[in-house]
Amino acid sequence: MMGNRGGLFTIAVAAKHLGENVDLVDHILSNSDNVDHADMTHVHDGSEEGITVITGRGIEAVEELLADIRTWPGGLRQFLIDDHCDPETMELIMADEAKR
Repeated sequence: MMGNRGGLFTIAVAAKHLGENVDLVDHILSNSDNVDHADMTHVHDGSEEGITVITGRGIEAVEELLADIRTWPGGLRQFLIDDHCDPETMELIMADEAKR
């Protein structure tokens, strides 16, 4: 598991490791209530926006959260609604979810 490995991972790498939609992982990380701040950080990469990176433990936290969310009434869609996900992004995420 990645939690035992040192280092920081981009959202894209985390999503690939988890087998999840990158927009979903990005949305989860955009809300500080979902993952501990100690498990992610913002890096200035020369672009105006910079990038968010996540620790191995942070990846595990996302994995645990998603497993839990999928057991809730309404599942992932309701989580995204409650978490104020952009409707367009939510539909892209749900389209990928339907392929699972």
